[in-house]
Amino acid sequence: MSAWFIIDKRSSENRNPFSDDLSVIHPFKRHNCKYQATYRRKRISVISKEANNISRAIPTLLYSPLKYLSDKENMMGLKSWLGIIFIGATVWLASCGQSGGTSGKGKPERVVMLNVSYDPTREFYREYNPFFQHYWQKTHGQEADIRLSNGGSGKQSLTVQNGLKADVVTLALASDIDALHHSKSGRQLLSADWQKALPHNSTPYTSTIVFLVRKGNPKQIHDWDDLVKGDVQIITANPKTSGGARWNFLSAWAYAQEKGGDAAAEQFVSELYRRVPVMDAGARGSTITFTRRGLGDVLLVWENEAHLALQENPNQFEIITPSISMLCEPPVAVVSAVAKEKGTEQIAKTYLEMLYSKEAQRMAARHFYRPTDEAVRAEFKTRFPDLKLVSIDETFGGWRKAQARFFNDGGVFDKIYRPQS
Repeated sequence: MSAWFIIDKRSSENRNPFSDDLSVIHPFKRHNCKYQATYRRKRISVISKEANNISRAIPTLLYSPLKYLSDKENMMGLKSWLGIIFIGATVWLASCGQSGGTSGKGKPERVVMLNVSYDPTREFYREYNPFFQHYWQKTHGQEADIRLSNGGSGKQSLTVQNGLKADVVTLALASDIDALHHSKSGRQLLSADWQKALPHNSTPYTSTIVFLVRKGNPKQIHDWDDLVKGDVQIITANPKTSGGARWNFLSAWAYAQEKGGDAAAEQFVSELYRRVPVMDAGARGSTITFTRRGLGDVLLVWENEAHLALQENPNQFEIITPSISMLCEPPVAVVSAVAKEKGTEQIAKTYLEMLYSKEAQRMAARHFYRPTDEAVRAEFKTRFPDLKLVSIDETFGGWRKAQARFFNDGGVFDKIYRPQS
């Protein structure tokens, strides 16, 4: 008896099982293939017949094995049935290998981990993940399937609070990770002191906010004051959903506050947002609105995102570095409740620790994130212009206070923003 298989070999790259902006990265660019074994219909009746024959023969086989095996027809049937068992075992073992079976020592051969991140980190983690996968395979003898979800930082935080099983979060600001301590489900997904787990308040790289203008800088925008002159139109994301947009807001506020106090800052920021024709949910959406849709005269944007726009659109835009901006500190954390539940605590912790390695720090710098490692930062000094960087803790009392004052429902932003009709 023979068995017939139809093998369905499909690549799972670019599947989006978690969100609209999820990319799946597999170890060493190998395809994760799903095998489906299907017998031809005409064989099913044969299998059923053999099964019935074997079930009827079991008593004879047990009590008079020599008598049963001496019958040629019985032997043929037994061989067929053993063939079916062998094929079934082979298919089962193959499927176990693809879905993360266990090794002889009981450790899964493959571990799956999800990093929920904010918008502009896509390119960086697409390079970092294969680097980490190679490291994990070499040091632990285990394949790592690292999945990456990107979106507006505030929106991503809400998604995790609402049940997305993130092993780690790498978000735009601390308040979005703080929210996981008291998630909307009432479950504590991580401890209140999560920022103490890693160096620099769990911030492996930093950034700042700059201006992206069109080639030739036709509106002559050089600093924050120029944003509210003439008919300048400004593109920025929604600070209710985007971490980068909250950094934009606070950068503008810090500039005006230094010149004239809180009253002057509120007036300045109110005028700035009066010039915003549309607000996307995330920083990447705002970049697309400015660079591809052609809206606005200036984009308030992460420094690394501005450089990416230059690379993708040569000779179309320029970066303007203002005199003052925020020291943007996008932190990282293990979602300890999820990692413990999934058994991924060790790989999740190591995944974040490796962000501080020399290799990862250089990788971050190549993607225009400012390294926290002093030696690596010195290597890339010419890549990052000097400017006055304002600390969230020193100027606004930390993210918890800033979030409550400016961005919670009924906060300053709700009072000053009026959508354009």
